[in-house]
Amino acid sequence: MRASYKKYVLDFKRPSGTSRGIMSQKETWFISLIDDERFGIGECGLLRGLSVDDRPDYENKLKWVCDNIALGPKVLLSNLNEFPSIQFGVEQAFLSLDARSPFLLFPSEFTNEEKPIDINGLIWMGNEQFMLSQIEHKLADGFSCIKLKIGAIDFEKELKLLSSIRSRFNKDEIEIRVDANGAFKIEEALDKLKVLATFDIHSIEQPIKPNNWRAMAQLCKQTPLPIALDEELIGIYDQTKKKQLLQTVQPQYIILKPSLIGGFSRAEEWISLAEQMKIKWWATSALESNIGLNAIAQWTFEKNNPMPQGLGTGGLFTNNFDCPLQVGQGQLFYRKGLSWPIQKIKELCI
Repeated sequence: MRASYKKYVLDFKRPSGTSRGIMSQKETWFISLIDDERFGIGECGLLRGLSVDDRPDYENKLKWVCDNIALGPKVLLSNLNEFPSIQFGVEQAFLSLDARSPFLLFPSEFTNEEKPIDINGLIWMGNEQFMLSQIEHKLADGFSCIKLKIGAIDFEKELKLLSSIRSRFNKDEIEIRVDANGAFKIEEALDKLKVLATFDIHSIEQPIKPNNWRAMAQLCKQTPLPIALDEELIGIYDQTKKKQLLQTVQPQYIILKPSLIGGFSRAEEWISLAEQMKIKWWATSALESNIGLNAIAQWTFEKNNPMPQGLGTGGLFTNNFDCPLQVGQGQLFYRKGLSWPIQKIKELCI
């Protein structure tokens, strides 16, 4: 078996605002496996400024993986705990290699019968007019669940946006999720949650910065609207510490991003613990290309979670890979009549 890795830079159609600044490009890495006629590919969805493995020796670790690919997935993954995005890529690459098709990792009604996954429509941070325009488009496209990134513009302006939505649609017509990306100060967070709750918000992701377990636990206890942990899960590898976090904070939801938490097997550890504690969850992509998004979508469908998932990021880039994934009426479909340009992907990623 031969293994190789390659960097690929995704270009945003429009610079996109996050709590960590404006992004116009997003770097990703691919691990490719070739064994006789079989081909496998996995995406290491590194997210600069957020991934715990955003460190100088990242490429050296990719080289180590390829040099030691004969060790197999179990041994490789056990040696990659500090590199969760590479864990995700390695796990995906071996699943791809062993699959009937390199991009059919988890065959199901999603891939075989075009049964869709409900997803939320993502509203990017920006000025008031830009965010309002995005909301209008998502509603026109048939989304019944939207997610707003908040914390970048004036809080009062963000409340005006929420008021505008609620003046037209009640909570039974449009579900609103908000993501603060840790933007609220601890001392002001509860007051802001109380105001947000007046708009019938479904949930808020990461209201305060991670690693403030005591403060987050107090918020989750007092909050008038459900809190979802997101960045809080990043960098926690040990099963005991995962359990300790959930027991201490007792959130209403957790959000699983396989690229940031170590792939599917690590995500399933979180799910098992959460379900034991009656904590709900949903899955979200983290700006991967369609290769990584496809793997996450297929895995997510198998989990049979009825909530809208955060999987609508495939259309953000000008140079993404053509694929059978399509968004329509607030759902993600895998269209059987469309195919993957396997030869082109090999040329670009090997």
